[in-house]
Amino acid sequence: MEKDFKNWHELKAKIHFHNEIILFKQREVWWCNVGANIGHESDGKGERFTRPVLVVRKFNQSIFLGVPLTTRIKDNPFYYRIQLHGREQCAMLSQLRLLDSKRLRNRIGRLPIEQFDLLRENLRNLI
Repeated sequence: MEKDFKNWHELKAKIHFHNEIILFKQREVWWCNVGANIGHESDGKGERFTRPVLVVRKFNQSIFLGVPLTTRIKDNPFYYRIQLHGREQCAMLSQLRLLDSKRLRNRIGRLPIEQFDLLRENLRNLI
């Protein structure tokens, strides 16, 4: 698959200068502009290079640790199964990354506290 770095860099420049304050909380899932990335890093999809991301840890109003989600179900320690809106998905724990809130687009929902606590425990065990 050919990566569209040119269009991603143009969009990334626009996102960088976006000054709207986006209010977000831990446990929320957002469509997020994750971009066209290198090698096996998870990419966003479509013309906005988005994918769902779970806010794992909020540091301040701008910076958070996020875990990208996928509908591809895998049984290994690097993928953690969750249910969101009645649909099974996996959090790609190995793709945990620091993100800026400027990348956030639309809030999708919020993970129940029980699922979130188990996911965080799995992250701790991974590290």
